Parts: sequence; C-alpha cells; structure tokens
Amino acid sequence: MKILIKNGRLIDPACNLDGLRDLLVENGKISQVSNNIKADADKTIEAKAMIVMPGMVDMHVHLREPGREDKETIASGTRAALKGGVTSVLAMPNTLPAIDSVDNIRLLKDIIKKTAHANVLIAGSITKGRQGKELTDIAQLKDEGMVAISDDGSSVDNKELMLKALKDAKKHRVLVVCHCEDKALMNKGVVNLGIISTRLGLRGVSKESEYTRIKRDIELAEKADSPLHIAHLSCKESVELIAKAKKKGIKVTAETAPHYFSLTEEAVLGYDANMKVNPPLRTKEDASAIRGGLADGTIDAIASDHAPHTENEKDIEFERAEFGVIGLETMLAVSITELIQTGLLDWPGLVKKVVLNPAKILGINKGTLCVGSDADLIVVSPDKEWLVQKDGLVSKSKNSAFLGRRLKGVVEYTICNGRIAYPFINHT
Repeated sequence: MKILIKNGRLIDPACNLDGLRDLLVENGKISQVSNNIKADADKTIEAKAMIVMPGMVDMHVHLREPGREDKETIASGTRAALKGGVTSVLAMPNTLPAIDSVDNIRLLKDIIKKTAHANVLIAGSITKGRQGKELTDIAQLKDEGMVAISDDGSSVDNKELMLKALKDAKKHRVLVVCHCEDKALMNKGVVNLGIISTRLGLRGVSKESEYTRIKRDIELAEKADSPLHIAHLSCKESVELIAKAKKKGIKVTAETAPHYFSLTEEAVLGYDANMKVNPPLRTKEDASAIRGGLADGTIDAIASDHAPHTENEKDIEFERAEFGVIGLETMLAVSITELIQTGLLDWPGLVKKVVLNPAKILGINKGTLCVGSDADLIVVSPDKEWLVQKDGLVSKSKNSAFLGRRLKGVVEYTICNGRIAYPFINHT
C-alpha cells in the first residue's frame, strides 16, 4: 500500500529532522522524505498544522494475556496502543503463567502472531514464576525471542541472585528492567507515606522502599558492569541516585510514567482507586523532581505502565483495590499537555522520551522516519482537545487516572508496518 503524507511537521531526532516535509510509505517502508513529493498513492493524508513523528515505543505495558483476559488481551491492548499512537510495546511477564520458560514464550508468541494489531516485544521473567528464588534460563529465553527480563510487580530480594541475573544478562546481551521496591519497607502501604496518608487513615508507603532498592540495584549493576533499566521512577531521591550513577559512568537508564509527572498524592483525597498505583503518587516536590529529571535527561524515557484491572477490582474499598492504571491511550496526550504545553520539553525532546530512547534502550530497529526504515508513524493534531471518558476508551479495562480530564493532542492516524492501523476500519 502507498500512503502519501503531505505538509506535516516531521520530527525525528534520529535523522536530525524537524521541518515541513512530505513523506511516502511504500511496501511497509518509508521510501521518500522531501518537499513536494508527487506520487500516485492509495491514500493521501493532508497533515497541515499536524505533527508527523515515529510511532511511540512503550517499554512498560501489561497486556494480561495469557491468564487474565478479563482485564486485557493482546488484541484489545494493541488496539488501545494504536489509538494512543503506540506502535511497539514491551509486554511485561507477570501473566498467568509467568513468561519464564521457552514453552510459555512460544504460547505468547502464538497469541501475538494471531491477534496483535501492533508490534509486541516480549519481556521474560528474571526468576521462575517471578518468585525470586531461581533464575530463568536467560540464554534459552533470548534464543526464543525475548528482548528483556523483569520480575515487574516484584523486586528480586536476594542480592546474590540479582547479581547473577545481571551478569548472565550482560553475557547474553539482554536488558534487565528493575521494579525497585523493598517489600519490607513498603509495609503493606497503599498511598504515599505523609500528611495525606495520615489524613485519610491509610497505611503509607515510604519513599525509602523505592530508592534504597534502586541504590542496591545500581551498585549491583556497577559490580556486574551490566546495563540496568529502572522502571517507573516516582520520587526525588530516585532521580538523584540515577543522576549520580550516570555521572559515575554506570550503565543505568530510567523511565517514569505520565501519572508521576502530572499528578500528586492529593489526587487520592477522594479515595478514588483509579489513583492507586505502585509506586504511589508522591508529593508536589517529587513530581517537580520527575519533571526536572525529564528536562535535564536524567530520566531517559516515558512509559505508560499500562495496568488494566476490572471494575470489580477497582470500584471497591481503597485498601482492597488493585494497584495500577491504564495509560496507552493517554500517554501522548498527557505528555503534550504537561510537558509540551508548559514548555518543559520541545517536540524533538518529547520524541526522544517516547520513541528514540526506548528503542535504543531495548536495542530494537524501530522509532525513526529515516528513509528505508519500517513505516511505523503517527499523525497528531497537537492542539486539539479531547475529554477522557470511559466509553471512548478502547482498552478492555477503564481504570484511567485521567477520566473526566480534558487533554491536548489527538492521534489522527497511526500507521503500523506500512498500513493504516488507526482509525480502525471496523471494531472486531
């Protein structure tokens, strides 16, 4: 299929591109990028006053399949991704069963092949069953197509086991993604420890539960001389630790999620369980530090941490509700609203956070508009507003932290592997 995009502002830091251009897609690849392309196309998109950028690479997504298809499926999750402008996702391994063996990877690959609407990359478990007791066979999992390992949802408490995982991952060139949380220090908390937790009478989660584990894992990564990626940073101390490690030359990268730079602990005052996330929403000072880390490059990437849950897991007492929010459909719009509109990042800077850096960290050949690259790209109306409503969400679960909020930035088209994947032709 030939797709011609006319008069858009093309942005791609990978090939130093930021300006008004036309772009032609042929045979699943970007074949031309220049002024005034004249070509017979099956579809011509007029992109005047719109942003044309590579499809986003979301390196932290829970698709729930296999095992919890009532929350999300590969099919529904990848459709949500396309609506939000995400063309590649890294699927976390905390499924049922966990992605901890060749057989389970093959099961997942088969589901992806049959039902995925976007590119799905696979993260395998660090430990068998994500139990933190015995390492998986990283070499075998990589041979079967895994691109990263994580026990996301849990941290590996055993220090020696984690060190060995980092050494094995380095040997086999696999990225280690760390969920940094000391369960003992978390103390079964449900919101950030502080004035708000006291006021609500809810058990609090200390920031130490996050940053002390980050400190430990950075020290282990330095010892193993292994790359390390830290997931969902939420607090000031974590940002400071990452900055120090980078200055020291340790191979550490980090991500945060939109709710950590756009919301604070005050959002839980109404006992809305859609504000219950792990790590929890922190203070204004912490949110400011996260924004600062994005601005100065300490935080490399923005990821959704898309965590779908059913209504009966969220619409219950706050203490009993599941942790997590969906984010695939709002990640770009929240980033535009909170980072672009406020002047914290410019467009090339945002593209680095949601496209270029995640692709580099994962070591995948995605995330560029350069001629010859895969035709994964999106066309965005940056100033168009929309209201986040349950009935407008494609995700199977509706537990968004941004329900009822007006956001700027609408994805008009998502092109994935050379075809127009969104708007959807049908809703099957």
